[in-house]
Amino acid sequence: MPRVRRIGFDDLAFALRAGVADFRRAPQFGLFFGGIYAAGGWLFYWLLAVVEAPWLILPIALAFPLVGPFVAVGLYDVSRRLSRGERLSWSAVLGVVFEQRRRELGWMAFVVLFICFVWFYQVRTLTVLFLQNMSFSSVEGFLTVVLTTTSGLAYLAVGTGVGGFLALTLFSTTVVAIPLLLERDRDFITAMITSIKAVTANPVPMLVWAAAVTATMMISILAGFLGLLVALPILGHATWHLYGRLVEPEPAPETETETETEAGAAP
Repeated sequence: MPRVRRIGFDDLAFALRAGVADFRRAPQFGLFFGGIYAAGGWLFYWLLAVVEAPWLILPIALAFPLVGPFVAVGLYDVSRRLSRGERLSWSAVLGVVFEQRRRELGWMAFVVLFICFVWFYQVRTLTVLFLQNMSFSSVEGFLTVVLTTTSGLAYLAVGTGVGGFLALTLFSTTVVAIPLLLERDRDFITAMITSIKAVTANPVPMLVWAAAVTATMMISILAGFLGLLVALPILGHATWHLYGRLVEPEPAPETETETETEAGAAP
């Protein structure tokens, strides 16, 4: 089982500075991977506001949790290669991303999808419980009901609490697991346990990091999704460096000569 370490706020600052530095050194990769999510946001808006086909949003939304871990791996691999002084190339980075479909990362994608399914189901359940006698046929009507009625405010409060818990669960099980699966040959259960241990061993710094990530992403989305082009890759690179502070390096395997020496020295 990988061993986790305690970190402080200086480690968060280091990770963020390193993330900015990696983005500046290889902006083309960051803009590419960030552009995938920015394009998804623009597609959501187009389906909702232009063609008025909101029923198409759900299948697309379900696809994003499946590609999310692979987008993250692309950013992590760029940071890994930069830290090693290796040459960056599209074939090398994308090759690592596509290679993950044969490894344990594919299971992590389904874990993310499962948590998103739970989130969709709880939204539906809370809508029935709190807004069952109210009608709305547009986004404006829905916001009016939620923000101006007692039932709507209760729905908003409970939904925010449940959604926050699910978001924290998703963060705790993936923040270390995905970079760990890229770097080491481990099963996804071990990776998830290590991730949860890293969060529980550093509750305050990790909660601050989660809040900072959430706030940054929300601001990026409100800026017409354009902020995702920069914010998402910086946070991705920073997460790789934060992982390096949270998890101890894997010990080097003993060589045959060292083993023989130790055996010979034994009484």
